[in-house]
This record gives sequence, structure tokens and C-alpha cells, in this order.
Amino acid sequence: MTRHGDPARRAALAARLDAMQPNRWGRVSVSVLFVALLIYSAVHVELLGAKFVNGLGQLASAAWMMLPPRGFEYLPEFLYALAQTVAMAFLGTFIGAVLAVPLAILAARTTFPVRILQFGFRRFADSLRSLDHLIWALVFVRAIGLGPLAGVMAIAIVDLGTLIKLYSEAIDNIDKGPIEGVRAAGGSRLDEIRYGLLPQVVPNMLSAALYMWESNTRSATILGIVGAGGIGYYLADRLRVYEWGQTSLIIVLIVAAVYVIDFVSSRVRGKLIGG
Repeated sequence: MTRHGDPARRAALAARLDAMQPNRWGRVSVSVLFVALLIYSAVHVELLGAKFVNGLGQLASAAWMMLPPRGFEYLPEFLYALAQTVAMAFLGTFIGAVLAVPLAILAARTTFPVRILQFGFRRFADSLRSLDHLIWALVFVRAIGLGPLAGVMAIAIVDLGTLIKLYSEAIDNIDKGPIEGVRAAGGSRLDEIRYGLLPQVVPNMLSAALYMWESNTRSATILGIVGAGGIGYYLADRLRVYEWGQTSLIIVLIVAAVYVIDFVSSRVRGKLIGG
């Protein structure tokens, strides 16, 4: 039995090895392609070369010149601009978060069964968030002029597209039991949304909006560089004239503001989602 079975087992093992061979060569090919693409990209952007090495030296020199932070006589002006940046991020996030609620209901399969229109609302959200804050800020600076209003509009537009997606996904994942209970009790469509849907998704909506505010505080700094006001304007201005000490002070203020907002936002989000 053993002598007759051994050739059969060897043949089965050989067949399995032959079947695995194409997969192994496929993995090797993908690995080689990845390494080749990585090397090509590094060479193309001059990551491998003298320019990168020289740039590290210049970066170290700039960092050394930033120490210690200087320009404390401008601190009230910088703090006012930083408050403007935080307000810009907050207002833009608030507008986007509020407008996203009805549009998310229309983009969710659970609450809007007309598939063609629902698909259109989802693609509308995709189109809003397909462009970065910086691109929208350039558009609004050209349309309405320099100032924080352009930054607020840019943040609101991108957040609207992002939050429509996040809100609609939260709506699609709810427990349908409360909605069916409201319907069985004779409630209207608005009653189903008010008493069956919103209590389940509002904590997740608020959590997502808080996270977006935290992220938008960093984005609002960049928007100031293109003319949307705030602390980003002063950062770009000091970098332009090589005021390294004042640049360092501005960076410290930005990092501190982002840390505080991140800390507060994470605590509030933890309370909202129950952990």
C-alpha cells in the first residue's frame, strides 16, 4: 500500500507545486515592477543625487537660524491672525457640516431609494472634494477677492463633499428597526428621520465634523499663503524676507493651536462615540 501510494502522493505534490509556480512568478514580477517604479520616481524627482544632499544641509542651516524664536513684539499681531485662522476653519467646517446633512440623506440608499438621483448626489459630492482646499481658495480669491472669506468658502466646499460621503455611509449602516417602529406607529417620513434616523447618526456626524475642524485648522494655515488671510499670510511673508526667528515663532504658535484643538476635539469625539 505504501509503495503504491508514494508515487501518487509525489505526483499530487508535483501538481500542486506546478500550480503554485505562476503565482510565485506573478509575485516576483510585481515586486520587480514596484522596485523599478520606486527607483525611477526617486531619480525623476532628484531624491537620489547631490541636490537632495545639498538641500539637507541648507535645511539644517535654516533650522539653526530659527533658534531661538524671535519677534515677540509682533506676538499680538500673530495671535490675532492665528485666531482668524481658527475662526476661518471653524466657520467653514460649520457651514459644510450643516449643509451636508440634508444632502447626505438624499445620497444614502436607506433614505432615498431613487437610485438615479441618489447616484447623482453622490457624484456631486465626489466632484466637490476632488479638488484640494488650495485650488478652491485660488478660485474664490479670484472671485471675491483677498481675505478670510475666500478661505471659509474653500473649506466649506471641500468639507461639504467629504461630509456628504461620511454622513451617507453612516446613514446606510444604521439599524432600521427604529425607523420601522416609527412607520408602524403611523409616523410620517419626517418623523422617521427625526425619531428613527437622526438619534442614531448624530453622534457620528458630530464626531466627523469635529475631526474635519481639527484638520481644517492646518489647511487654513496653507490657505493664507495664497491670499485667504490668517496666520498663513504672515508665515509666507516672513519666509519671503528670510525672517527666520519670526518664522519660528509663527510655527510654534501654529503647532500649539493645532495641539490644543486636537486635544479638545479628540476628547469630545470620545464622549460622542462612547469611548
